Amino acid sequence: MADCSEVFVGLDTSKLRNAVAIAEGGRNGEVRYLGEIENTEAATCKLVKKLAAQHRRLTFCYEAGPTGYDLHRLIKTLGHECVVVAPSLIPKKPGDRVKTNRRDALNLAKLLRAGELTAVWVPDARHEAMRDLVRAREAAVADLKSKRQQVLSLLLRLGRHYTGKRTWTRAHMNWLVSQKLAHREQRIAFEEMLLAVRQADERVIRLERAIAAAVTDWSLAEVVRALMAVRGLDLISATIFLAEIGDLSRFATPRQLMAYLGLVPGEESTGDRVWRGGITKAGNHRARRILVECSWSYRHPPRVGKKKLGKVEAAPPAVQEIAWKAQARLTARYRALARRGKRPTLVVTAIARELSGFIWVVSRAIGAPTTPAM
Repeated sequence: MADCSEVFVGLDTSKLRNAVAIAEGGRNGEVRYLGEIENTEAATCKLVKKLAAQHRRLTFCYEAGPTGYDLHRLIKTLGHECVVVAPSLIPKKPGDRVKTNRRDALNLAKLLRAGELTAVWVPDARHEAMRDLVRAREAAVADLKSKRQQVLSLLLRLGRHYTGKRTWTRAHMNWLVSQKLAHREQRIAFEEMLLAVRQADERVIRLERAIAAAVTDWSLAEVVRALMAVRGLDLISATIFLAEIGDLSRFATPRQLMAYLGLVPGEESTGDRVWRGGITKAGNHRARRILVECSWSYRHPPRVGKKKLGKVEAAPPAVQEIAWKAQARLTARYRALARRGKRPTLVVTAIARELSGFIWVVSRAIGAPTTPAM
């Protein structure tokens, strides 16, 4: 006969095996370690079935990490609650220097029972697939930059300097192709490097086309189209931001979104002493980076160019109004901070913080559909 009790289960996951610990409900409930199981669907189902036969209610938790969200989805399909925990927000004792799978599982179970763990938002399978696609594009862009730098480094060692204003334009590519190197070995290396650059560039283009095709039937497609009306955001950047952040409706206020992105200043204040430093850089670094990159466009006077006009006109009137208000305010804000002598990097970070607030308002204006969490 099942025991009418509540149990909190902590799982310390790894590639091959998961450590399992349970904490019985109640302030003085027993906490014990159950051992390790294989990190397979069959072993997990067997564990859940065994615990469900002994206890009335089960709540599972494990740290977010490289093992992903499949374990969370499996436990949910079995009819039990599961929390994926933010590792950086797990309370830790300053003097604790011992870390093992057993201790981690026991600690998770106790903290889950105490309500001291912070859950992360878990995307559905389609949203996670979109996130994988945009991250593949990000990796391709980083690879392209690396290969381009290898070409420029080789020419720098040989004393070849391009006199044009910008590199990697059509004129620069023509200049590269026209270079004649003295030694056969260097010519081979140079041609291989140029080939690698072309292949990496083609890879980025393929992935961007795949992103554009995937957005059309994505649950957040309407939000992407609306954000494209905002200055600095295009199809790729808007998709990257939403793929990383997910459901914006879970943020009750713009300030919560700003804090999640790590764009608010850190603070250490005590008594009469108040100290505020640089931004916290908490949360998703990819979303924060893309937002900062987009914010550089606000150093120019407010205007809507020919390429942007079609995207603005395709947005609802309410979104058009928000986009223009954002452009007018943020360009003025950029100039005001620059006149005060602030460094450009600090200025653009402040603009990115306010831009995230306008993105939140746009999502609310169109009644953004929520991406179901699994």
